[in-house]
Order: sequence, then C-alpha cells, then structure tokens
Amino acid sequence: MEFEEKTIKIFIDTSKCPDCESKACIEACKIYSRGILQLKDGIPSVSHLDPEEIKRKGTECLACEYQCQKNGNNAIRIEVPIKGLSEYMAKRNLK
Repeated sequence: MEFEEKTIKIFIDTSKCPDCESKACIEACKIYSRGILQLKDGIPSVSHLDPEEIKRKGTECLACEYQCQKNGNNAIRIEVPIKGLSEYMAKRNLK
C-alpha cells in the first residue's frame, strides 16, 4: 500500500503486518498525527479517507515509520523528496 501526504510518500509492506504484534504504527499515528492510519482486518489502512483528505490531514510527522522500525515489523518506508538533492549529489560525485 502507498499513499501521499503533502510532501512525503508512505509505503507499507502489508505482507509484514499480520504477524506484527504491536501495531505500533497505529498508536503512533493516533498520538503524533491525526489518526490517518487505522486498523482494518489487522492491517494498517487509509481506505476510510480519500487522497485529498489524507493530504489535508497529514502532519508528515514520520512517527509511523519510526515506531514500525523500532517496535513493529519494519514494514513502513517513507520517502521525503528534497528538491535539488540529486543534482547536488552528482556535482560532488556522491551516490
């Protein structure tokens, strides 16, 4: 599953979620964001919101990724694009 907030993209490997005992991402989303992630059949879901509502409600706090890595099954990855980073890295021969 993947969805977008204002400037970030969240990827969730939902195949890892059924075996996760903590569901730490859900709790983190309740505490640090606005409860965008909700449990549906034991798997994090945003299906209760349309894409524009996700972008409006999203706080881009990154807490779901951190808590999933720390206390869950490492199923969440967030991409935070930085304008000009590729060019900067290429100019300095960095990968």
